[in-house]
Amino acid sequence: MDKLYYEGKLHADGYKYVCGVDEVGRGPLAGPVVCAAVIMPEGGFIEGVDDSKKLTAKKREKLAELIKQNAVGWAICRVEPQVIDEINILQATRLCMKNAVQSLSIRPDFVLTDGNMTLDIDIPQRSIVKGDALCYCIGAASIIAKVERDALMAQYAGVYPGYGFERNAGYGTAAHIAAIKERGLCPIHRRSFTKKWQ
Repeated sequence: MDKLYYEGKLHADGYKYVCGVDEVGRGPLAGPVVCAAVIMPEGGFIEGVDDSKKLTAKKREKLAELIKQNAVGWAICRVEPQVIDEINILQATRLCMKNAVQSLSIRPDFVLTDGNMTLDIDIPQRSIVKGDALCYCIGAASIIAKVERDALMAQYAGVYPGYGFERNAGYGTAAHIAAIKERGLCPIHRRSFTKKWQ
């Protein structure tokens, strides 16, 4: 399937600024959820843009720079673990996506989100399951969100050593869980995700 199918259809219907939105970090035990919103130029295409999980870290970083340089507009937002614990991960993700869209310097005419998220915005929208692999602008959003979050978790590894955040990005690997059992939780652990180790 053509990765520009969704944008192309919307552009043909008169929507100029089509925005892709995706999140990274719904599942980890630690760190924020990070969302990106990206409006790519009509007719442009950066080869290699795909679901960020399918790409190597080096490829993602290179593509993230190209996406930011070529985008009509882009924004990245995050919601911290304390808020995730207060409102739950689903609501935190929805809030993060909404904030990313509202942080764009250009108001989109249409918003495409990954998965089955409906956002509380007064802009026409559609959610696409596996959108990060099927839709160009959502794939672009997934890449810049993932690069941002991985860099952030690598920084946290220096602040909270011993949990391997630079390797696991906060996900519940065996080594990470062993570190929690040995050291206890640090301030960026999601309490609602780590109840059995508290």
